[in-house]
Amino acid sequence: MAHSPSRVFAAVSPSAGDVYQDENETVFNRGRKQTPLHTLNNTRVVQMTGCAELSYPPDRATVTISVKNSKEHVNDVTNSVTRRLEYILQTARQHDVKEESITVTKHLQREEELFHMRAEVLVVFSDFEKMQQARSVLIEKLDKSVCVGDPYYSHSAESLSLLRRRVCLEAVDNARLKASEACCILGQALGRPLLVREEESREWTSGQHEVTDSPLTLHQKTGVTLVTASSRVFVAFELRPKDSNRRKF
Repeated sequence: MAHSPSRVFAAVSPSAGDVYQDENETVFNRGRKQTPLHTLNNTRVVQMTGCAELSYPPDRATVTISVKNSKEHVNDVTNSVTRRLEYILQTARQHDVKEESITVTKHLQREEELFHMRAEVLVVFSDFEKMQQARSVLIEKLDKSVCVGDPYYSHSAESLSLLRRRVCLEAVDNARLKASEACCILGQALGRPLLVREEESREWTSGQHEVTDSPLTLHQKTGVTLVTASSRVFVAFELRPKDSNRRKF
């Protein structure tokens, strides 16, 4: 997690509705229409931008298992592939994979005197340790007619949604902390928030590894799909005197 560096927090405006403004805000919003604060007559305001960056590792891994066989009789090839399919599905269930996380496709064709059947099972794991255990069982117990693929790591929609919410809230909290520190320097008290607006939101895949002759480890493959999100927000707070006896700025 990374935060924006601290800089000079505020500048004093002598207008009737005093505004203490984060100098970064003018940089981030140059050429952008500013939010009107004329409706806040006689309200002193401190404006801040807050930035945050968070990274999430993948929360699911998809493993593809394929089964194929060829026989002279259709019943023979169907039974052969079906037995292996049942063992694959049983192994997945024993490792806490739900039915909705398993997809099975089958294909049967005839070429000359042989029947060819191919089946493919896609299994989505949320527990990476159990995924490795299931792969090991299938590789050890089944013959060469079964191919167990490497895991493909990805992020669920729920994980990405949580990442976006958390990074935005983190940015808002950073803006609040900056405003609070500015108020301390100015001898003022931070009041209620008047406006919160997300200025920018970005996502990208990070943790890429350099290409080498040696294969990536499973740990490195997980890092390849690390997703990072950043958020920048603009927040305006009411500015209050610390006590009634203190002279207004």
